[in-house]
Amino acid sequence: MSTWFVYILHCADGTLYTGVTTDPERRLREHNAGGRLAARYTRARRPVALAHVEPACGRTEAYRREAAIKKLAREAKLALLR
Repeated sequence: MSTWFVYILHCADGTLYTGVTTDPERRLREHNAGGRLAARYTRARRPVALAHVEPACGRTEAYRREAAIKKLAREAKLALLR
């Protein structure tokens, strides 16, 4: 059974990107590589840095938390990072 994580990336242009993965460090490398495994959003905003990681109880909970974070206003997301 894999552990799932919700992560937030800080992009070079100052924006934030939220996603889910089972391996945050691998996913960060994929985003920064810019290949087909990188998200389209982050390909144009490299380099990205890992700003926040939180574990989830499973894939479903990770996706629910991702959706909740994406609904937050930017200021609320920045407060989460602090």
